Amino acid sequence: MESKNQSNKPPVEPPKSRKHHPLYKALFLDVLFDRRTRPIFIYAAVMLVIGAALFHFLEGWTWLDSFYFVVITLTTIGYGDFVPTMPVTKLITIFYGLNGIIMLLMLFDVIRTLRGWEIDSTSREAVEDNQD
Repeated sequence: MESKNQSNKPPVEPPKSRKHHPLYKALFLDVLFDRRTRPIFIYAAVMLVIGAALFHFLEGWTWLDSFYFVVITLTTIGYGDFVPTMPVTKLITIFYGLNGIIMLLMLFDVIRTLRGWEIDSTSREAVEDNQD
């Protein structure tokens, strides 16, 4: 009996990687050193630094507090212990939060692709069957 989702494409193989120390993946060095994912990883790092600098200088927070606020905002946690007080920093936070969600989704997707985490067709069919 043949599967209803057969295609002529060969299955997607995860990229071949060398054996590395376990910290290599934990520190996302594989993402940084891969030429396909490096631009997005660098963009994420630059966004963190720019955001921390903006809040440090505009709000007068310490560097640690500014970096903490940026990470909490970008991950959409939002504890509320630090809040922007000036109208300009409120506008920056709105832009920053929306841009941060997009950036994190891109970053998660390239990490998933780089590390070969694919959903195969049988898993996809099972999920679709459970939704019906």
